[in-house]
Amino acid sequence: MTPAPPAPPRPFVIGPYRFANNLVLAPMAGVSDRPYRALCRRFGAALAVSEMVSCDTSLRGSVKSVRRLDFAGEAGPVSVQILGTDPGAMAEAARVNLGHGAQIIDINMGCPARKVCRVAAGSALLRDELLVGRILSAVVQAAAPAPVTLKIRTGWSPGERNALAVARLARECGVSALAVHGRTRACNYATPAEHETLRNLRSQVDIVLIANGDIDSPQAARRVLDSTGCDAIMIGRAAQGRPWIFRDIAAYLATGAIPTEPPRDWIRDLLLEHLTGLYDFYGTWAGVRIARKHIAWYCRGLPGAAVFRDSVNRSDSTLDQRRKVMAFFNEHPEREDEAA
Repeated sequence: MTPAPPAPPRPFVIGPYRFANNLVLAPMAGVSDRPYRALCRRFGAALAVSEMVSCDTSLRGSVKSVRRLDFAGEAGPVSVQILGTDPGAMAEAARVNLGHGAQIIDINMGCPARKVCRVAAGSALLRDELLVGRILSAVVQAAAPAPVTLKIRTGWSPGERNALAVARLARECGVSALAVHGRTRACNYATPAEHETLRNLRSQVDIVLIANGDIDSPQAARRVLDSTGCDAIMIGRAAQGRPWIFRDIAAYLATGAIPTEPPRDWIRDLLLEHLTGLYDFYGTWAGVRIARKHIAWYCRGLPGAAVFRDSVNRSDSTLDQRRKVMAFFNEHPEREDEAA
């Protein structure tokens, strides 16, 4: 029997923006570029946050930064994540991004990457609540009237969880929404995400809350929403190679029915469309190389995927890459668990 759908969630609103649903694509460096954001938005992500943009002015003219500041034709509201440790530089980065078309500024205090934390950025900032407050105040003031959001982990380590203190700081500084990944920086991705922290924050801080971490299925999405009372959920790694997960989650939350997996030829055609978007955005040389990880994600679970990845990763032209993708999907139409 199909379970009854839950009561409709309260509206998901950030500043002046009211969203069609409460599903958010997480910012992912090297992944959530403009072509990928467009696909996820098409499949139901109400908000798609950009890759992080460093506030380091020496990088502002780099090819990578210029591409990340390119929002041409992107459906709004456009949310851009900025990264840094200096309040003044972060404020200037907010102004620059708004000048390029951003409508929401997101602050990264959650990235666990070693190269980011080594310079005291990302989740390393959680160890200095005084600096956190200075950065939040500076960015909120610089961005006004555009809303500012914040993404954090639950703390630096299991013994130094301070998400509640940071949430209170965010509220006091005028941050419009807070996304919490349910792990500490020390946990990286090695332990299951916990969302009890979100439930605690919900009862103590009046701020829009977004849950993130291990939300990898419609059932997990519903469980996290029901258990935490948060306003929205943020999907990251689970959407890699599967941008239609937003459609599946939205359908399940609305009806309680578990969506069926899409046909393999449909996935093939979507991947080919994604490849075209990457080639157009990055150019053929870079597009072919950036596409390799996306191809691997789309092909997860298909028999012969390991051998195929080794072959397609040697492709250095769009024609050869597309030809190999088409051949692989046509030769291996079933997943391993279905073929068994």
